Amino acid sequence: MTAAFTATRGNGDELQETVSDAGTRLTTNMGIPVSDNQNSLRLGARGPTLLEDFVLREKIFHFDHERIPERIVHARGSVAHGTFEVTKAIPELTRAALFQKAGNSCDVFARFSTVAGGAGSVDTPRDIRGFAVKFYTPEGNWDLVGNNTPVFFIQDAMKFPDLVHSVKMEADRGYPQAASAHDTFWDFVSLMPETLHNVMWAMSDRAIPRSLRFMEGFGIHTFRMVNAEGKSTFVRFHWKPRLGVQSLLWDESAKLQGADNDYHRRDLFEAIAEGGFPQWDLGIQVIDPAWAEKQPYDVLDATKLIPEEEVPVQLIGTMTLNRNVDNHFAENEQVAFCPSNVPPGIDFSDDPLLQGRLFSYLDTQKSRLGTANFHQIPINAPRCPMHNFQRDGMMQMQIPKGRASYEPNSLDKAGEVGGPRADTRGGFITARPVTDLGREAPTEKLRIRAETFADHYSQPRMFFRSLTDVEQGHVVSALVFELSKVALMHVRETVLSHLRNIDETLAQRVADGMAMALPAAAEAAVAPVDLPVSDKLSILKQPVPAPKGRKLGILVTDGADGAVVDALKAAAKAAEASVMVLAPKVGAVKLAGGTEIAADAQLDGAPSVTFDALAVVASAEGADQLTRHKKALDWLSDGFAHLKAIAHTAEAQPLLDKAGVSKDDFVLDAGNAQGLIAKLADRNWDREKTIWPAL
Repeated sequence: MTAAFTATRGNGDELQETVSDAGTRLTTNMGIPVSDNQNSLRLGARGPTLLEDFVLREKIFHFDHERIPERIVHARGSVAHGTFEVTKAIPELTRAALFQKAGNSCDVFARFSTVAGGAGSVDTPRDIRGFAVKFYTPEGNWDLVGNNTPVFFIQDAMKFPDLVHSVKMEADRGYPQAASAHDTFWDFVSLMPETLHNVMWAMSDRAIPRSLRFMEGFGIHTFRMVNAEGKSTFVRFHWKPRLGVQSLLWDESAKLQGADNDYHRRDLFEAIAEGGFPQWDLGIQVIDPAWAEKQPYDVLDATKLIPEEEVPVQLIGTMTLNRNVDNHFAENEQVAFCPSNVPPGIDFSDDPLLQGRLFSYLDTQKSRLGTANFHQIPINAPRCPMHNFQRDGMMQMQIPKGRASYEPNSLDKAGEVGGPRADTRGGFITARPVTDLGREAPTEKLRIRAETFADHYSQPRMFFRSLTDVEQGHVVSALVFELSKVALMHVRETVLSHLRNIDETLAQRVADGMAMALPAAAEAAVAPVDLPVSDKLSILKQPVPAPKGRKLGILVTDGADGAVVDALKAAAKAAEASVMVLAPKVGAVKLAGGTEIAADAQLDGAPSVTFDALAVVASAEGADQLTRHKKALDWLSDGFAHLKAIAHTAEAQPLLDKAGVSKDDFVLDAGNAQGLIAKLADRNWDREKTIWPAL
């Protein structure tokens, strides 16, 4: 609704916008029409403001209470609406209505987040990313709450507060924000070797994703699926991005934090707004109990993954994010994800970390949102009918009629509404505790951890050895960077002692990077074993993704050849990539021949870290002017250092020379539009050896 108002000026020349239509007039929260929204009620024109002014009091009161407690972890998030469509029915595994037939669909709401930083921190630190999806299924909401790594730092929820306290800002000084490169986190890691597998992922390129659209997601835990006959099957959930997996370089990540704090949020929002709807395929690993019993690790251990080569991922559906939110607070800040939200046919395993999460999330939502009725907030409300006897509480939005607030009752016999009843067949039934992966169900409650959880090194070793040399170099560099920030020498030494159990070469390279001697290897409760290499764990062992969804930046100067710009734009469009034209000054660029082209952005405001490949289409005079432009030199030198493809016209060669861009297979003639677009989603990893030599 937009009011058709009349603009006038008040006694103090303040702008007054007024209407006479009752349907569009401004009111208080109680619907009382407001006559003046510019001035408080005073005792005379220059007198004191009166407490009687209820319009002022309500407005200020509401403003004072606009903010709610931010999430303790995952405070900074980006969200979108979408749909989920089943592509493969699995009734043999689950009785969940959603998965009974291919083509079934439901709405979803997805939230991607950093973990360590606050709501006002940056999008691109080295950090694990949350990957949470709320399915609005016909049998109630299903919240699949995971991360972009398939494992977690700890095995038991008892340790979650300790983990978070260690990685957050140090308690006595309030820094560093959104960073794990400090004493307390690595002290915790050094004393808790179960953290090492996820630490390896956090030190890898997975922790600095190119964008949220190029990020895998994992349910982490082993869940159950239960079919109509009550048969229980253990599964793990995976999200596979249709655009492929891609990461930033560390230097890009650091510079993006200065260039654009909202880079990931902006990228997701703009992609959806432009119709480039991100998609992920949902897959499951179906775990055979006999196979699981033979493994040297426990599949209920959240610090262990199941290699896809041994248990392939079966794709069962596709999520498409196709609508941005209407209001950041109402939807992003108030959305409440709870792993305990599952429809009939999906159930929990005895994973001790999962068991703790089933309590923690519900408790957190009540603390953040101030009421037990947070499920009535529209973004959290189910899209299917909801009936129960829960009543009252703060911010109750529903008005139940009649006396039926309990059951059993017989009020219907008196002609009154009796309310809902349990469905013994269609309702949620917890899987029977028969045998758990071949083992007998427990008969007593114990504070004990299974011996099968004791191997903390074999899977980190498998992960590291599954990476390419380039990726291993990135892990080494990340470890050196993080541990160099640790002031406690004994913590560095303890971490190195653990790294020796993962891979001796890894430990030596990290020690060399810090000019330290290698300590003795840490004592291992279970000797690590050499598991088969899993190529699926490596980003660079996968085929280079298509250019779709990538972004080309074209720097254009006055006098440039417009035909070259047009050819680059056409090639990008054909590959479903986006293009941004930059100029030293925002506005029209006069091309050779007198035509003009509008610039999408000024060079100074669009650093090369926001693009996947670069092109410089310049005249000789324009290139000469740019050789004295620090931002232009940075634009090219950073793009070259970040291993990106760069195309240029011959006239721009002096500019490239001054920026330190030397000729290689990824430095192309700007006339080779197809060649540039073919490299849009790739990087020149050979160039890294000369610019960013691995430690």
